[in-house]
Amino acid sequence: MNPALFAVSAAFIVIGAIIALVFLAVISRYFWLWIQAVMTGAKVGIYDLIGMLFRRVDARTIVRGKIMAVAAGIEDPDLTTQALEAHYLARGNVPQVIRALIAARKSRQITLSFREAAAIDLAGRDVLDAVQTSVYPKVIDCPPRNSSNPFLDAIAKDGIQLKVKARVTVRANLQRLIGGATEETIIARVGQGIVSAIGSADSHKVVLENPDMISKAVLASRLDDQTAFEIVSIDIADIDVGENIGARLQADRAEADTRVARAKAESRRAEAVAIEQEMFAKIEESRAVVVASEASVPIAIAEALQKGRLNVMDYYKLRNITADTEMRQSIAGTSTTGPSNASNQRPAN
Repeated sequence: MNPALFAVSAAFIVIGAIIALVFLAVISRYFWLWIQAVMTGAKVGIYDLIGMLFRRVDARTIVRGKIMAVAAGIEDPDLTTQALEAHYLARGNVPQVIRALIAARKSRQITLSFREAAAIDLAGRDVLDAVQTSVYPKVIDCPPRNSSNPFLDAIAKDGIQLKVKARVTVRANLQRLIGGATEETIIARVGQGIVSAIGSADSHKVVLENPDMISKAVLASRLDDQTAFEIVSIDIADIDVGENIGARLQADRAEADTRVARAKAESRRAEAVAIEQEMFAKIEESRAVVVASEASVPIAIAEALQKGRLNVMDYYKLRNITADTEMRQSIAGTSTTGPSNASNQRPAN
């Protein structure tokens, strides 16, 4: 036999053996999965399983999801092996989507397709929890239990503060789950509606007598618009009377008005003091003018004596009159400060 031909034949045999071993290894790896798919009618072929190996898809997840769907009787033309692989490659949660489809079918109240469930899952929402919430409504506390303030504070028109705690029953709306607002929006809107409803009440007694008026007013506002939920009911769990905010505000306003009045009075007092000091200054100025005028009297008398317009007897009569006047003023207690010094001056020779 030709050695070259023998070498080529041996090489082909080795390559064939390697290929056969690889094929047998792959078959042995996915054999039981293939048998399960065949026995349950999941319609997953061996070539599909081998393709999943090269596409880096977890075959067990796909096959088990397909088996669960077939066993539950889900007949959706979009639920194919390729669709499950695409959802897996898109980092979707295949088992969660299948469980959500099964839960929707068992409820007999929800129509949910694989495309919708996959879209909800890829949007980051828990599709199984959404289906369960749609079947069994969920109760949300308003405000939340982990909130720093355990009550909603609202004030009626009479100024009395009311502290309210509510419970909101919601049902998931699968059609608005993608792009719809979450529970935080529901809580915020309900809180705003409760505060508005209490604020429009004429008296806090009306609210205490009819707490359901709050629920009716809030439900009439369609607070679940553009959200992922439908509000089933709003129940007032607790309502307490707080402080008299109106009286406190009036007291604060009165205190502020008092401070303003005191400031204005102090301003007027300071202005009056300034005017008084100004008048004292004018009085002193007038006194200075009087003193200056009195100081010129002796000079005038001396000049009159020198020129003969005033004789000595007239001068002494003037002094006697001045002395008599000062004595009378002293006795009456009406003597003025700074008396005239004319009587103490001697006439010039």
